[in-house]
Amino acid sequence: MADITVYNLPGCPFCAKVTSKLEELGLEYDRIDVPSAHGKRTEVEAVSSQTGVPVLSDEAHDVEGMPESDDIVAYLEETYGNAA
Repeated sequence: MADITVYNLPGCPFCAKVTSKLEELGLEYDRIDVPSAHGKRTEVEAVSSQTGVPVLSDEAHDVEGMPESDDIVAYLEETYGNAA
Protein backbone atom coordinates (compact mmCIF):
# COMPACT_ATOMS: atom_id res chain seq x y z
CA MET A 1 0.00 0.00 0.00
CA ALA A 2 1.38 3.40 -1.02
CA ASP A 3 1.53 6.49 1.22
CA ILE A 4 -0.31 8.53 -1.42
CA THR A 5 -3.97 7.94 -2.24
CA VAL A 6 -5.88 9.81 -4.92
CA TYR A 7 -9.65 9.74 -5.21
CA ASN A 8 -10.46 9.74 -8.89
CA LEU A 9 -13.40 9.81 -11.29
CA PRO A 10 -12.58 8.05 -14.56
CA GLY A 11 -12.76 10.52 -17.44
CA CYS A 12 -12.37 13.58 -15.19
CA PRO A 13 -9.80 15.96 -16.71
CA PHE A 14 -8.90 17.41 -13.29
CA CYS A 15 -8.22 13.93 -11.94
CA ALA A 16 -6.14 13.11 -15.02
CA LYS A 17 -4.04 16.22 -14.35
CA VAL A 18 -3.22 14.91 -10.86
CA THR A 19 -2.52 11.32 -11.91
CA SER A 20 -0.31 12.58 -14.75
CA LYS A 21 1.75 14.59 -12.26
CA LEU A 22 2.04 11.58 -9.94
CA GLU A 23 3.29 9.46 -12.84
CA GLU A 24 5.62 12.20 -14.10
CA LEU A 25 7.24 12.33 -10.65
CA GLY A 26 7.46 8.52 -10.53
CA LEU A 27 5.43 8.28 -7.33
CA GLU A 28 3.65 5.16 -6.16
CA TYR A 29 0.02 5.80 -5.32
CA ASP A 30 -3.25 4.06 -4.73
CA ARG A 31 -6.15 5.20 -6.88
CA ILE A 32 -9.67 4.92 -5.61
CA ASP A 33 -12.27 5.41 -8.32
CA VAL A 34 -15.42 7.08 -7.01
CA PRO A 35 -18.98 6.79 -8.36
CA SER A 36 -20.14 9.47 -10.77
CA ALA A 37 -23.09 10.37 -8.51
CA HIS A 38 -21.98 12.82 -5.82
CA GLY A 39 -24.46 11.32 -3.34
CA LYS A 40 -22.66 7.98 -3.51
CA ARG A 41 -19.17 9.38 -2.84
CA THR A 42 -19.27 8.63 0.87
CA GLU A 43 -15.65 7.49 1.08
CA VAL A 44 -14.20 10.68 -0.38
CA GLU A 45 -16.62 12.77 1.69
CA ALA A 46 -15.39 11.07 4.87
CA VAL A 47 -11.79 12.01 3.98
CA SER A 48 -12.32 15.55 2.69
CA SER A 49 -15.75 16.75 3.93
CA GLN A 50 -16.84 17.26 0.31
CA THR A 51 -17.70 15.10 -2.69
CA GLY A 52 -15.65 16.70 -5.46
CA VAL A 53 -12.61 15.01 -6.94
CA PRO A 54 -9.69 14.80 -7.23
CA VAL A 55 -8.75 14.50 -3.57
CA LEU A 56 -5.30 13.51 -2.36
CA SER A 57 -4.05 12.04 0.91
CA ASP A 58 -0.36 11.64 1.70
CA GLU A 59 0.28 9.73 4.92
CA ALA A 60 4.03 10.41 4.79
CA HIS A 61 3.38 14.15 5.16
CA ASP A 62 0.18 14.13 7.26
CA VAL A 63 -1.95 15.44 4.39
CA GLU A 64 -5.50 14.14 4.41
CA GLY A 65 -8.24 15.10 1.99
CA MET A 66 -6.55 17.82 -0.08
CA PRO A 67 -8.98 18.96 -2.82
CA GLU A 68 -8.47 21.00 -6.01
CA SER A 69 -6.25 19.74 -8.81
CA ASP A 70 -4.12 22.90 -9.04
CA ASP A 71 -3.41 22.80 -5.29
CA ILE A 72 -2.58 19.09 -5.44
CA VAL A 73 -0.22 19.51 -8.40
CA ALA A 74 1.53 22.43 -6.65
CA TYR A 75 1.85 20.36 -3.47
CA LEU A 76 3.30 17.40 -5.38
CA GLU A 77 5.83 19.61 -7.17
CA GLU A 78 6.87 21.33 -3.93
CA THR A 79 7.06 18.09 -1.93
CA TYR A 80 8.39 15.59 -4.48
CA GLY A 81 9.60 17.60 -7.47
CA ASN A 82 13.10 18.81 -8.31
CA ALA A 83 12.87 21.66 -5.81
CA ALA A 84 12.17 19.26 -2.94
